[in-house]
Amino acid sequence: MKRTGTRFRPRLAHDHYDAIVIGSGISGLTTAALLAKLGKRVCVLEQHYTAGGYTHSYEREGYEWDVGVHYIGEVHKPWSMIRRVFDVISDGNLDWAPMDAHYDRIILGDKTYDYVAGREAFKAEIKRHFPEEAAAIDRYVDLLSEVSAKVPRFFAGQALPRSLGVLYSKLRRYWLPDYFFKPTLEVLEGLTDNRELIGLLTAQWGDYGLPPAQAAFVMHAMVAKHYITGGNYPVGGAIRIAETIIPVIEAAGGQVFTYAGVDKIIVENGRAVGVRLQKDGVELRAPQIVSCAGLIPTYTRLIPTDVAAQHNLLAPLQQVEPSAATLCLYAGFKGSAAELGLPKTNYWVYPSFDHDANISAFKNSADAPMPLIYMSFPSAKDPSWDARYPNKATVEIVAATLPARFAQWQGSTWGKRGADYEALKAELTEHLLETLYQHQPQLRGQLDFCELATPLSTEWFQWNVQGEIYGIDHTVKRFDQHWIHSQTPIKGLYLTGADTVTAGVGGALMAGVLTASRMLGWRGYRVGRLLKNWSAPSVQNAPGTLTSAHQRLTPRSPPPQRGEARLANNRRQSAK
Repeated sequence: MKRTGTRFRPRLAHDHYDAIVIGSGISGLTTAALLAKLGKRVCVLEQHYTAGGYTHSYEREGYEWDVGVHYIGEVHKPWSMIRRVFDVISDGNLDWAPMDAHYDRIILGDKTYDYVAGREAFKAEIKRHFPEEAAAIDRYVDLLSEVSAKVPRFFAGQALPRSLGVLYSKLRRYWLPDYFFKPTLEVLEGLTDNRELIGLLTAQWGDYGLPPAQAAFVMHAMVAKHYITGGNYPVGGAIRIAETIIPVIEAAGGQVFTYAGVDKIIVENGRAVGVRLQKDGVELRAPQIVSCAGLIPTYTRLIPTDVAAQHNLLAPLQQVEPSAATLCLYAGFKGSAAELGLPKTNYWVYPSFDHDANISAFKNSADAPMPLIYMSFPSAKDPSWDARYPNKATVEIVAATLPARFAQWQGSTWGKRGADYEALKAELTEHLLETLYQHQPQLRGQLDFCELATPLSTEWFQWNVQGEIYGIDHTVKRFDQHWIHSQTPIKGLYLTGADTVTAGVGGALMAGVLTASRMLGWRGYRVGRLLKNWSAPSVQNAPGTLTSAHQRLTPRSPPPQRGEARLANNRRQSAK
């Protein structure tokens, strides 16, 4: 079983921490690592058996899957902010492998299109299908760049003191273009009346969970710009993200604990001073507490009800909604990715180009086709896979679903939901596999193992309300909720994660940057200085090269262990 982090034991905890982070998702780890780089002792608490949140990997029946990372954009550019943050929090030990130039294949009904890496190549490929829309396509790509350039100004309020940040969020409409505050469909209808082209340009809506009529254009634009120069995959799989960040936290005297679910945030005299763990009621204390558990779970589950009422935390939650819920099928096949002819390209399968109509039909009829089925081939993307799992290949299939279709099992125990639940899962599994075989027919007859996760699984392991996977919905209304801020009304309590910025690895990563900056008060500039001044270690085969990646992923004898403070395998020895 793949594990990162140290299983919690009371005797392993320090008497003092500068900060406690609840949740080890990428935003929580980023916050902790940046604080650690600046000399803070941080304790990260994860309720799961392994750290990483949606960046963790799990192993079953001799296969390994990433639960949330399918590709990441811009990390192939050393000058990009996302690459710089990853380099700093991992000490340059994260390596990235490029996907195919045709990184996304879009299937709209009976028509197939490709997203091709690079601004000009992307435009040329789309124009090949829609030559009469050349001007609209050019303007669309220009808009993506314009949004990207102004996004730091859009979220800058998260790094300001709460009162100023709230005011900043209210005033930003006056100095940002109006398309920041419009739905995606409205903006694109201003460029073209070709609905099929709009359907193609918005085909990545599954990366943030809302179709074009509902999604804020700023959310869409950030995702589209993020990937337009190509997709990348972490060498060694997503588990390498936590594996490379945790040592940075530990180097400053911090710890990352698993099996350390938090029951309550302790608030005394209006200030957050610690946490109480679910197990045995153990209490840990620190002057600053950070929740990476999500806005709704933090305010409804972790903060005592009377405290939440005192600070008026619950009423505003009526203004936001949980994001989309999904199914995820993890499938293992006999034979290597090369032998099976698996691509590095992601597949997006839709019933038609009208995404909003597809979702509406799905909501209104159980017989309607799934509005989105997404297929990823991680064993083809990872150049180190074959050395670790010879003659095996993996596929991950994500499909949009409705939490209501699983409501009868709400509150039940994972693995003990009964025959009817398992029968439904079997039916859904068969449908998803058949869709896979339609596009990869060579896989038929090669299936060795598969396992389906439903929204109930997501809520059980990740605390996500109704099994959502992107935090709160990224509507225009959501971005007008000025009260959402990295600094809460409770002194000493902070939020981080997708709910404070945006969905996805990149959004959560930057949320960690902004939260760490806010926690440092007027010294927050030190985070920016740290990111600006970091440079890669000058050693032979420095991190960032494929050679060094393979060397680090080569199994070797582990160093001496320190009792239960270390797992049976050293974290930096990847079995992944």
